[in-house]
Amino acid sequence: MTPAAKVVICNRCNKQYSVAKYAAIIRCTECKVIIPGPASVELGHQIRHALSKTKSTLHQSFGNGGKLLKRMHSSSTNVSSLDTKPPYAAGNSGEAHGMKRALLCGVTYRDKTYSLKGTVNDVKRMKVLLMQRFGYRRDCIRILTEETGSESDFSPTKKNIQESLKWLVEGSESGDSLVFYFSGHGLRQPDFNDDEKDGFDETICPVDFMQEGMILDNEINSTIVRPLKKGITLHAIVDACHSGTVLDLEDIWIDNKPPSKADKSTSGGLAICLSACGDDEMASDTSAFTGKDMTGAMTFILIHVVENVPEITYGSLLDQMHEVIEQVNYKRCLTVPCLRILLGHRKIENPMLSSSQEFPVYSKKFLL
Repeated sequence: MTPAAKVVICNRCNKQYSVAKYAAIIRCTECKVIIPGPASVELGHQIRHALSKTKSTLHQSFGNGGKLLKRMHSSSTNVSSLDTKPPYAAGNSGEAHGMKRALLCGVTYRDKTYSLKGTVNDVKRMKVLLMQRFGYRRDCIRILTEETGSESDFSPTKKNIQESLKWLVEGSESGDSLVFYFSGHGLRQPDFNDDEKDGFDETICPVDFMQEGMILDNEINSTIVRPLKKGITLHAIVDACHSGTVLDLEDIWIDNKPPSKADKSTSGGLAICLSACGDDEMASDTSAFTGKDMTGAMTFILIHVVENVPEITYGSLLDQMHEVIEQVNYKRCLTVPCLRILLGHRKIENPMLSSSQEFPVYSKKFLL
């Protein structure tokens, strides 16, 4: 390999390629997947670095208004510390059936130009919600964050997330309730299986995605959606960019069935996904709601609405989340001329709802 060359890895077959540092994309000779080249990756770094500077300016501009929101919604920011070690070793299926089990992943990408500041806070808030509002036991929640150290089995690496996704559904039976939560970066790449109408697969990015690759929606679907048997309910809450169909579930408003006719449904169970934005949109983390701590916009609003509105349905939850986001966008942010120029009219995107069952889910009671 010449000094100017870079190594890229196919995230499907793990084959390594030595390419010029100015290469934008290459195609894997084994599985024909398009792989982002060093030039594309570097451009992504520069964009995320620029966005992080924009967010910092935005956070400073909110001033005392965010502190007022924090006082008003103090119950939503009651955060306990993370366990240093989640309860189950890889391969242990946990408790008997009728159980509640959750996998919570928060990826900070520490010391990277594209690092995030609110993901661990998101995981802490979600853990509190599951335990206090929905009765999840502490020993039935597995947490993957960088707080455990890069060599830990509970660092959010690609391998650990993949194994934990298998753990989440392993041995599940009718009556079980499962939750997958992810806060971190999401990306997309060209689809060559003809199962995406928009031509792109959606992905989540583990902490080591630059070395090991991303986790594709196809893999997430086959791991935690397809195995769901009748009577099992899975909730996926994904606070990341490009996350609208990251489980490859059907969108309840548009026809996004795979052109290839591939079966993406469950094995009789119910899968519901709340995602931060559409497949072609970008989500954001912000301190606008707390005045201090960074948090994913979708995560904070979801938790606030659920904690303050008992017996809420999925449809009402989504409507109220949209309303809060529109208030933030138009009353607190985009009415300030300098911010309109700075952000180019970008807004916090509205969350999306998708499900393995279509419209009936929209009117059901929200229950994790």
